[in-house]
Amino acid sequence: MISRREIGPVRLHIYPDYETLSRAAAELFATRSAEAVKLHGRFSVALSGGSGPVGFYELLARAPYRERVDWKKVHFFWGDERCVPEDDPRSNARLARRAFLASVPVPEDQVHPIRCHDAPASAAESYETLLKSYCRGCLHTFDLAIMGMGEDGHTASLFPGDPALMEQERWAVAVYKADEDLYRVTLTTPVFNRSETVLFLVAGREKARALQEVLEGPYDPQRLPAQSIRPVSGELLWLVDEAAAELVSELRL
Repeated sequence: MISRREIGPVRLHIYPDYETLSRAAAELFATRSAEAVKLHGRFSVALSGGSGPVGFYELLARAPYRERVDWKKVHFFWGDERCVPEDDPRSNARLARRAFLASVPVPEDQVHPIRCHDAPASAAESYETLLKSYCRGCLHTFDLAIMGMGEDGHTASLFPGDPALMEQERWAVAVYKADEDLYRVTLTTPVFNRSETVLFLVAGREKARALQEVLEGPYDPQRLPAQSIRPVSGELLWLVDEAAAELVSELRL
């Protein structure tokens, strides 16, 4: 059984398990891509890293979803990236390529990874320039922004208490993650919030406390950055499995 709830601008769909959740995400991707191509000739997507979207990505590379997407009209961007070489196992671009991009006929010049290994700050500036050029005249930055959430409530590379959460002008910024001794580049909250649809994918009991606080707790995006994602004129969807949703009391059946 699938549970669906709405709270303000949030639509929460609870699925029995990760596999069902992944199929729902693949179905949404195929449907929204067809709608966007019909309306304005292309479909723009911001991809997420982490383990959450892997099952969904792998489904896109197989029938029936592979055949339902007009890959020649899809543009892929990334919501964030670790500043490591693209062949590093920690790379979000590498994850997406291995999971599905290498297996679908998307033109290479329509795949836009964040390359920040050597110079995070300048890479953020370059990515901002790229996005602004692509989005010139657009009502929305992305047709679909795919996002995950960490156990601390972070999303993309927007971490609790980080100054990047306060950024309102820049589209992309460099972030230093001290516990990893690693720079990242992340898109900023205003960019995500100009998306037509933001899709959060959250699975696993280890995310349950953070999910409950993000959805039901007081608004405190400095502590729970995922709360800062509130599309201005778009749709906010949370697709979660039952394990992640076990503490979400108000929204359950």
